Amino acid sequence: MSFPESDEPAHNNDHENELAAQKDQILKQILSSEARMRLNNIKMVKPELSSLVEQYLIGMATQGKLPGRLTDDQLKQILLSIQQPKRNFKINRA
Repeated sequence: MSFPESDEPAHNNDHENELAAQKDQILKQILSSEARMRLNNIKMVKPELSSLVEQYLIGMATQGKLPGRLTDDQLKQILLSIQQPKRNFKINRA
C-alpha cells in the first residue's frame, strides 16, 4: 500500500524553502549588511514584526519604490513607523 499524501508535506517544504531563499535573495539586494543584521536580530526577538517588515520591504522593492539599498538608519525609520505606539493606562482609584 502506498500513501500519496506522504509526499505532499515534503513537496510543501521544498516550496517553502524555495520561497524563503527567494525572499532572502531580494532582501540581500535591497538591504545593506548592517540593515540585514538588524533585521535578523529582530527576527530572533520578534518574528512577527520581522515578517511584517520583510513583506513591506519586498512589496516596496517589487513596485520599484526603493531608490537603492536601504541603510541601517533608513530601516530604523521604517521600524519606528511600523511599530504600534504603546499606550499606558493609568487607573485612579478614589
